[in-house]
Amino acid sequence: MNQSPFRVAIILLVAIAGILLAAPNFLPRNVQEALPGWLPQPGLVLGLDLQGGSHLLLEVDRSGIISQRLSDIRRDARNILANQNGIGNIITTDEAANAIQIELTDPSQKEQARTALQALQNTLSDTLFSAGAGIDELVFGETPDGRLTIGLTPGGITQRMSSLVGQSIEVIRSRIDELGTTEPSIQRQGDTRVLVQVPGFGDSTRLKNIISQTARLTFHMVYPGMTADQAEAQGLPAGTMILPSQDGARELLYEDVALGGESLVDAQPAYDPQRGIPVVSFKFDTRGAITFGEITSANVGQRFAIVLDNQVITAPVIQQPITGGSGQISGSFTTASANDLAVLLRAGALPASLNVIEERTVDASLGADSIRAGLTAGVVASVLVVGFMVLAYGVWGVFANVSLVLNIILIFAALSALGATLTLPGIAGIVLTIGMAVDANVLIYERMREEQRDGRTPLQAINAGFQRAWGTIIDSHLTQLVAAVVLYFMGSGPIQGFAVTLGLGILTSLFTSYTVTSYQVNLWYKRVRPKRLKIQHFRFIPDGTKIPFMKISRYVIALSVVMTVVSIGTAYFKGFNLGIDFVGGTAIEVQRVDGPADVGRVRELLGDLELGEVQVQGFGTPQDVLVRVQAQEGGQDADQVAVAKVRDALATDHYEIRRTEAVSGTVSGELAWTGTIAVIIALICILIYIWFRFEWQFAMAAVTTTSHDLIMTIGLFSISGLEFNLSSIAAVLTLVGLSLNETVVVSDRIRENLRKHRKMPLPELIDLSINQTIVRTSLTQFTLLLALVPLVLFGGEVLRSFTIAMTFGSLVGMYSSVIINGPILINFGLKQKSDEEVAAAEDAKKKRSADGASV
Repeated sequence: MNQSPFRVAIILLVAIAGILLAAPNFLPRNVQEALPGWLPQPGLVLGLDLQGGSHLLLEVDRSGIISQRLSDIRRDARNILANQNGIGNIITTDEAANAIQIELTDPSQKEQARTALQALQNTLSDTLFSAGAGIDELVFGETPDGRLTIGLTPGGITQRMSSLVGQSIEVIRSRIDELGTTEPSIQRQGDTRVLVQVPGFGDSTRLKNIISQTARLTFHMVYPGMTADQAEAQGLPAGTMILPSQDGARELLYEDVALGGESLVDAQPAYDPQRGIPVVSFKFDTRGAITFGEITSANVGQRFAIVLDNQVITAPVIQQPITGGSGQISGSFTTASANDLAVLLRAGALPASLNVIEERTVDASLGADSIRAGLTAGVVASVLVVGFMVLAYGVWGVFANVSLVLNIILIFAALSALGATLTLPGIAGIVLTIGMAVDANVLIYERMREEQRDGRTPLQAINAGFQRAWGTIIDSHLTQLVAAVVLYFMGSGPIQGFAVTLGLGILTSLFTSYTVTSYQVNLWYKRVRPKRLKIQHFRFIPDGTKIPFMKISRYVIALSVVMTVVSIGTAYFKGFNLGIDFVGGTAIEVQRVDGPADVGRVRELLGDLELGEVQVQGFGTPQDVLVRVQAQEGGQDADQVAVAKVRDALATDHYEIRRTEAVSGTVSGELAWTGTIAVIIALICILIYIWFRFEWQFAMAAVTTTSHDLIMTIGLFSISGLEFNLSSIAAVLTLVGLSLNETVVVSDRIRENLRKHRKMPLPELIDLSINQTIVRTSLTQFTLLLALVPLVLFGGEVLRSFTIAMTFGSLVGMYSSVIINGPILINFGLKQKSDEEVAAAEDAKKKRSADGASV
């Protein structure tokens, strides 16, 4: 209770800094801009689910890179052998082996050819300072029949893909900047993926086309005197290729690139007044202009093809030399498509093809609804928790509420300082923290009451309450923090947002519930000097309760075994209502603008679209409908076509799309696997921590009871048909922390009583420990429900399965921690220790501490 000036200064500084960092986020934009420059600017960013926008996860096309690289190697090999060394050859591509094969017309020139081809070797490196080190991209060999081979090494392919991702990010950023959007997020994910999030940009189709189109512009001479059909029938002339054209025909072109798009310095949408069509005008740099002039001068009367991403846009006849370094591209352009092509050409070509493997779009109006739902749930939860704490603890409840308010302020301040993104699950994490944050104060207060009942003075009881509850608070908070950390590193997108707010809430509550509350209690005690502490005014379970938990546990465990078997059996035979996160496909949320939705009519409108399995169900309000379409065979392009068909079919009945989510089979499989691994890692980490802090029996019992809670909760998804998606994994992992929070509190009291009552039979000791903590458990569980129920009722349909699972799981967690944990401890062999064993353990502990200090 001795408050040093240093501690008081820390509390004041943290509180002031928290208010300064958090407050600007809640002010209108015009007020934020008028704030003095020395004040911190708002750093909190709203996620796409709160402000609307588009989310794309793109993956480098591995097969496309290999195919393009083999084509380049084949062209370079032909140039080295035939043009530079006069060695005749026939080159074929073996795509299955990622190699080319070279058959020499004169086998005696093999060694000369082998030496010349070594010049193609390329050493790839991912660091700037690794001179002389790196990975060889090519491997040279020979087939049994004497043909030379040049293959791509696996390491070389991986390194090239990693390098191309870095280059692609810069091109994507340039393209998005050309669109004039604000605060886009472009992040690398691993060696092959790029995550793009563009707030406020609702046209995901246009965004996807602009971002994922390679836009590789090349100029080729058309092969004269032969059509593509004739060449295909007679055999392609050496060094030629056939490409489709925009008008549906095909062209026979020379393989060699006469001029590349990298020489462009500008491209603008324009209008050709003579033909009355939109065009794209372009301009070359000095070197490109000279090359363009030379090509057109030497080939007057020949056709010259302009190729974009291996499709011939136009192939006009060169009427006269073009020496000005500029020209125009004409085709079947609209004004919008001409503008988009100009954007692509100005930003430059992507170095590799990017496939969209995950796509999520949220309408701005839905984002506003999500904010309103989250705020409503938060306000209702706050009022209920604050009111209940005052009802239950009076002035002590006021102390807890002041700490709770500061806790929330510090969460927003930390989010703002980190520049973190606040998502709808993140708001749920804050609301959940409101219910969890008072747990530490309840632990402290209940400990004070026990100490006072044992005959200590008010001051002694206050000191003992803070000191003896601190270890339990640390243990319970750290087990929850483990789940939050695993969620952050194993999750993605909104789930990471939930993990961040949950983790920050756990850390800030450690500060506020102990340091800030103790400061308030100190000020109050110095002013009031009470002769007796009246801490609690209301409780669900009276003091002195002696419920025989161990006697009824056998019946309860039998019930749990039955429930576990039912949960596992239902999951095995019935399965789950898996969301698109785990099965792939497209989810489309639509809303009728002029009245309640008719689910039957929507099914009828979509029944003839030939999209495979289509599920239609009510969603949230009477105006909302959720349409789920199975993954289409043609990949993401086909999924986008399916969305367009749904939009067009429902537009006639006045439905508008508010949200779309498209997940490929590749991503869905990864998410399912990652979620499973995350749960296992969380359990292992917590097992290790509790084993370290307690004894192995406590660790095994904790993991057993937690596994029981997880099976019950997962069984709920199967039995009820709630959608099991990525948010469900977050609920499961959070339940790991919540369940262990209850288990750790009971286990900590059992451990304490083992030292205090060494002669008491173990079943009686466990009953005593549970009855001593049951008042605290009932109160904290009730405050948690006060936070969760508003999330269920007002948090919105997107979080419905998440919040229902959390509510059910928290109740099951309390039940297992109170009734099941004790018998499991006995079955795992927990025993009373004699005085000699306790003394030996204490000596060993002191010796370890002394050894550590000497080191």
